[in-house]
Amino acid sequence: MTTPLHEREGARALIADRAERARSGSGSLLLLQGATGTGRTAVLEGAVREAEGLGLRVLSARCSPEDTGVPFATVLQLLGPVPDFIDLVPDHVDRGNAARLWRLLRSYAARGPLLLAVDDVHLADSASRRWLREAVRHIDRLPVLLVASERSQYDIGPRRSGLARSLPPSLVSIRTIDPLGDAAAAELVRAALPAAGPEGTAEVVLAGAGNPLFLHALLHDLGGAPEADPLLPDTCAALYPGSYPAAVSWWLESAGPATAEVARCLAALEEAWPRPATPGPHPNPPALTATAPGARAGSAQAASAPVGVPVAAYVPGVLAEAAGADPARVTGWLTAMTRIGLLRPDPAGLPRFAHRLLRDAVLSGWPTTGREAAHLVAAKTMLRRGGRVETVAAHLLRTPGDGLPWALRVLRDAATVAAHDARPRDAAGYLRRALDEPLTDDHRQRLLTELGSLEYASDDGTMAIARLAEAQYLPAAPRDRVRAAVALGTALVGRGEVTTALEVMRRTGDGLDGHPGLARTVQTVTALLSDADLASRQETYRRLSASGEDAPELVGTASRALLVRYEATAGLISAAEAMTRVRALLAQPCDPLAEPFLLGTAAAVAEWADELDEAERLVDRGLVGQYPALLHPMEDALLNTRADIAAARGDVARLIAVRGDGAAVAARAHGGPSNRDAHVLMALVHTGRPEEARQLAEAFDLSRAPESWELNRFLYARGVQRLAAGDPAGALHDFLECGRRQSAREVFSPVVTPWRTAVAQCRLAFGGDQEALALATEELRLARVWNTPRTVGRALRVLGTATGGRRGLDLAEEAVATLRDAPADAGMELVEALLAQGRQLLAAGERGRARDRLREAADLAERKGGLRLLALAEQALREGGARVPTAARTGSAALTGSERRIAELASAGRTNTEIADLLHLARRTVETHLTSTYRKLGIRSRAELSGTLVRTRR
Repeated sequence: MTTPLHEREGARALIADRAERARSGSGSLLLLQGATGTGRTAVLEGAVREAEGLGLRVLSARCSPEDTGVPFATVLQLLGPVPDFIDLVPDHVDRGNAARLWRLLRSYAARGPLLLAVDDVHLADSASRRWLREAVRHIDRLPVLLVASERSQYDIGPRRSGLARSLPPSLVSIRTIDPLGDAAAAELVRAALPAAGPEGTAEVVLAGAGNPLFLHALLHDLGGAPEADPLLPDTCAALYPGSYPAAVSWWLESAGPATAEVARCLAALEEAWPRPATPGPHPNPPALTATAPGARAGSAQAASAPVGVPVAAYVPGVLAEAAGADPARVTGWLTAMTRIGLLRPDPAGLPRFAHRLLRDAVLSGWPTTGREAAHLVAAKTMLRRGGRVETVAAHLLRTPGDGLPWALRVLRDAATVAAHDARPRDAAGYLRRALDEPLTDDHRQRLLTELGSLEYASDDGTMAIARLAEAQYLPAAPRDRVRAAVALGTALVGRGEVTTALEVMRRTGDGLDGHPGLARTVQTVTALLSDADLASRQETYRRLSASGEDAPELVGTASRALLVRYEATAGLISAAEAMTRVRALLAQPCDPLAEPFLLGTAAAVAEWADELDEAERLVDRGLVGQYPALLHPMEDALLNTRADIAAARGDVARLIAVRGDGAAVAARAHGGPSNRDAHVLMALVHTGRPEEARQLAEAFDLSRAPESWELNRFLYARGVQRLAAGDPAGALHDFLECGRRQSAREVFSPVVTPWRTAVAQCRLAFGGDQEALALATEELRLARVWNTPRTVGRALRVLGTATGGRRGLDLAEEAVATLRDAPADAGMELVEALLAQGRQLLAAGERGRARDRLREAADLAERKGGLRLLALAEQALREGGARVPTAARTGSAALTGSERRIAELASAGRTNTEIADLLHLARRTVETHLTSTYRKLGIRSRAELSGTLVRTRR
């Protein structure tokens, strides 16, 4: 080996010292021990060069497995260069031959100092080992240094005794050749690959695992390409000429078949283990952007993996069973391999190969049957010992379906856990494997329904629809057929195939003779899915209304709730009447399959009616009833209503928190914007984040988005964004288009999208006072039909601005009073009403009253996090001649007195209810103050509050 030796200075110094002693006539044995590939031979070759430099003659031998059956093979090779040796070649083992060989060595040593170098002495034949051991007992009086390298790696099969066994310690020096440290390995990588950056260098170091043999082989395969930073492949198949996998294979062969079997079993099992939770040699996969049906952050229903013994506790026993090895030896081997760097435990304590490429090299050439057998043993062992269900299932994924009685149950349970944890891809993987097991038709039908639902949640719509369609044609109970039809219809509508979805529901309903409850559920689903198509929607609701009048017994409670929703949006009934009817429907018996539709529809109506607490309870009930592995249209509807509730309460921080990153938005941009996107966009506008709002508004190509009420909601939100950005013409276009689309859907009430007031504001900006007045008047008429403070107060505000004069002031005053009396938190609506009234009072010359209203608007906007409205209120105050102090907007100094008092109590461990009782406030007021406090302090949760307040006091 001609490359410089790293971290071997101690061995070199010891060799030099023992060589000097030999020159002075005091010989000894120097044993270089180490694991395979650590560089024992390189150090031995260095010893030869050192000895020759000191004037010692050298006799050397290299042992091999082929010579172990030849008596004195190593000694014959060692003494071969001695001139007198040819006449003394022994042909058998006896003491006489051994003595003659010893006399020959003594006579040769008498001519001058001598170095005997024996590489891989553990492979020497038995006769040679006995001869060498006996020679060591006498060379202390000869100028002879015997340097031998010996493999000392811990293997599953116990190794034979070493050369130094039974020798006096005074005659033997043992030097262990340790693995390379990371720093030395990195130096070698940088020398071979000068362009290697820190990340590439670290990868190669990990794959080398501190083993010089592996490291040099890998550098050879990488070609020494100095022009590029090495990016290691995932498999050894991409390496050329393959020196690295060959080196690993040789390492396994030298360790013996038992060790090789355990190592390969470990490498196979590692493929099924959960990835570590922190970055390291095995980084986490990209975060999933899809959400499983029923998966909700913070949901009380979300389930984690069942409690069980950690995977790390199983490893020795599983490996022992899979490889047929002694568990005690397996435990020792894992410890030893970790010590020399081939294994590196992850944060969970699982022993993993140092790099994925090393693991692949260990597996190279191992047949698939061997891997499958190892995984099956692991699954059985972990199940027997009470392992987590997903841990067991992860191994089953890598085995063929053998009809084991417990395999299907494990896979189904694992899919349920993954679906609850919002990991639809994992859940779908378990169910795909479950399809390989023997299944009856009805069982396969249920499995396909769940699998299709999960694949749809994983953005694999084409495969999902194929699975769900297959489920439709398999024999199954009527209730299961309806579940499959609901999932298929939902998936088809999501892909824009509304007509096909309605046809699926029609065919399903036709086959439900004798099941009136299920038929009514299909009727409800049909009505709900028809919302995605204007013509279908009108026809469906027309038929539903007619049925409700002519044969009410044919219309279920959920469908009657949809009729209430339809009439509410059409501006035909008041909020009070709608809630009376909805509550009556909620009190009636309902089929379990239809209940989510009833709850979701009732929650939406309750939110429009400003019954926010009731709406939230209904949403929670509806979400709890959702099965996470089944695609259901009310899942999304309930989450939309939850977002509507947050918006109604002015909880902009909660809305912005669910927006996702840019990649997540881009991933769903092709399907059009959602209602939650609309709320996030308006929240960004309200919180004074114009650039983020612009990016979100431009993330969707609305010209290609499918028809839906969510598109109309986003058009309204984009109009709000454009108006705030100083583009009234663009805002007017969006508001008018929203109105046109909503009117075509027979949605006239301002309860969903108050587009008329928005258009009126734009018309006022362009001087169209009469048009603005007509629109605002019509909005107020429709708002009084629904008759909730929020809708009426909003309409009064805009009508007051459009009317102007004393009548306009009266309307503005009425708007503020109406919103103050709102049973639910009026939030930003009250801020805008106060702002509008303040401006009108300024215009009328009533500066004192104007300043009061504007200051109140500014204070409320600040508490709500409405930075845009806060800036507008402060600007109006300055225009009215008021001095506006420059206040801190973030940090401890920005907290109001009320915010600080509430924060102190919360940090002391008080609950929101306790704080409300102590300060005589509404619980919702406490929550609003805490939300504002979190925003100002730059924190996200109550847990961070105490430490942040302590730091700000210093």
